[in-house]
Amino acid sequence: MTTIRAIVVMSLLLSGSCSGGRQETVEVAFDPEQTYTMKTTNVSTLVSDSGITRYRANAKEWLVFGKANDPYWYFPEGIYLEQFDTLFQVKASIKADTAYYYEKQELWKGVGNVEMQSLDNEYFTTSLIFWDQKSQRIYSDQYIRIEQQDKVITGVGFESNQSMTEYKIFNTTGIFPMNEMPADTTNVEKEAGQDA
Repeated sequence: MTTIRAIVVMSLLLSGSCSGGRQETVEVAFDPEQTYTMKTTNVSTLVSDSGITRYRANAKEWLVFGKANDPYWYFPEGIYLEQFDTLFQVKASIKADTAYYYEKQELWKGVGNVEMQSLDNEYFTTSLIFWDQKSQRIYSDQYIRIEQQDKVITGVGFESNQSMTEYKIFNTTGIFPMNEMPADTTNVEKEAGQDA
């Protein structure tokens, strides 16, 4: 009986001392527009559409802002994307210094040194590109340089299908045969940039 009383007294004393402690809460500022909900490094992933593998993405860093008003992905160190056909041949590729993907709009935005290659082995370079997956088109309002097998075309503004096999160039600034390319095309790019 004495042992039972001692156990009961000890239990009451322990429970009293535990519940009497002071509780503190820490306030943490959370801005969903500036705070990522996921971070992944050294990403190499395949993306499917309707159960068929359509894309490959490689990136050094991938940040997801899933709680933002307009949820988006951010690739601060750039991204490399490939689009496949049904036989897993690369139809087109895009590389950009920085990239964003807006989930609701299904819209990619590439910024910086943007390089693209089509199935026809045409090379496109620009400083800003948008890829709208819903409408299946790629477009830009910036200076663009397209290198074909026999000539180089430059302009300001561009629109294409997502395979980059059918496209329009707006405000064409020059068409140069490959063997007659000017030695310095930076002045052409600067002038085109001022007109935009």
